[in-house]
Amino acid sequence: MSGIRALRNRFVDAPDSLGERFRAARWERFRSCFPAISKMRVVDLGGTADNWLRSPLRPRHVHLVNLEAHPAELPDWISAEIADVTDPNVPDALGQFDLVVSNSTIEHVGGPSQRRRFVTAIEKLAPLHWVQTPYRYFPVEPHFLAPGFQFLPLAAQVRLVRHWPLTHSRPANAEEAMDAVVNIELLTRAEMRHLFPRSVILGERVAGLTKSLTAVRTRP
Repeated sequence: MSGIRALRNRFVDAPDSLGERFRAARWERFRSCFPAISKMRVVDLGGTADNWLRSPLRPRHVHLVNLEAHPAELPDWISAEIADVTDPNVPDALGQFDLVVSNSTIEHVGGPSQRRRFVTAIEKLAPLHWVQTPYRYFPVEPHFLAPGFQFLPLAAQVRLVRHWPLTHSRPANAEEAMDAVVNIELLTRAEMRHLFPRSVILGERVAGLTKSLTAVRTRP
């Protein structure tokens, strides 16, 4: 493993990384918000089987909805499908659940109209939700681990992402780099409050700074 890759692994990917410690703390906060999680049917928008298999929690059932392919083999308490919940026909076809979970997905669905469709789907699918997203004003952009990246002009982002050593998967060309940066729109606290007016907006803090925001509804 190269020195740069080892550095990213230390911060984000490894089992003993800072990122894994943040995820463990987030699961504990999640458990405190939904103590009856073991009895709940959960739909996870944008989630992965690996995330739940590594989780210390096990709901009654988890249904994964993602645009990417899922593993062929899943345990009997996890099901999955490829679908886009911003398509108005999809939420009705999915049915009803006890809880919607979505981690680091709403910032990828598109502009304001697509985010509104995403929230509409969440409201249809379950009376309770946990919707987490990185905070726009945290000084380090979380996808690329680049300080201040989200505040740069678009052209500068495209140039930087092709050479920045801590990028998870470095784009092969300018077109891939553009796709990588325009498909991420980090949200502010005001935007989350606007999208989820009946939810509590929790802040996850690191060194006194807000790192991520979570819209939580624990009661119908």
